[in-house]
Amino acid sequence: MADENWKPKIVAIICNWCSYAGADLAGSARTQYPPDIRAIRVMCTGRIDPLFIMKAFQDGADGVLVSGCHFGDCHYLEGNYKAAKRMFLLKSVLKNIGLEDKRLRMTFVSASEGAKWATVMEDVVKTVTELGPSPLGESAR
Repeated sequence: MADENWKPKIVAIICNWCSYAGADLAGSARTQYPPDIRAIRVMCTGRIDPLFIMKAFQDGADGVLVSGCHFGDCHYLEGNYKAAKRMFLLKSVLKNIGLEDKRLRMTFVSASEGAKWATVMEDVVKTVTELGPSPLGESAR
């Protein structure tokens, strides 16, 4: 583990229609959750190229969260299914290059689940903190 002052750098790529709205609800309700996440809003998780995630790790991210609509609720019908397949495959790529697959997580949070968003954030930050700094990002630090 790194020094005691180390804070994880986590990138969250989140769906505009569900997860971003859920995060907004958590903020509006003043729900407390860790501030260690930098959110990037996309229209649909189905538009996320796995290379974006690899680039985030290369540029120093210690963890990446992808969060979208629940299955069956995607505003673009099947975007979240496509994203889930890509994330499953990307986890195996991460293992093959020596990076813990727990550094990448995909979750499904709807617009009405602000409390769930806060719980997901706490769990992601806890998991990445336990893993420590990403070995891929050391050259970016």
